[in-house]
Amino acid sequence: MPEMRMAVRWPDGSQESCYSPSRVLKDYFRAGESYGLADFQARSRTALEAASARVEAKYGFSCSRAREQLARIEVRCRSFVDFPDAQVRVEALHE
Repeated sequence: MPEMRMAVRWPDGSQESCYSPSRVLKDYFRAGESYGLADFQARSRTALEAASARVEAKYGFSCSRAREQLARIEVRCRSFVDFPDAQVRVEALHE
């Protein structure tokens, strides 16, 4: 299954590389686009749950790395909840 990474810039300017076990991120995000915090979190949840489901369909078990990545994204999003108009920018998608 082809993995991919998404380079994001958080509202505080920090950067992070996020993992997905499939290319499904391309269905939810575009490089160079910014997303409101709630939108980014919802898209991440949907995309990573779909990616984990693809792994489960192929191998018979869900992807723990996708679940861990989603947990990290949710923690980061909570840390910016008090930032007015917080945006997360997707810098790049890497296959």
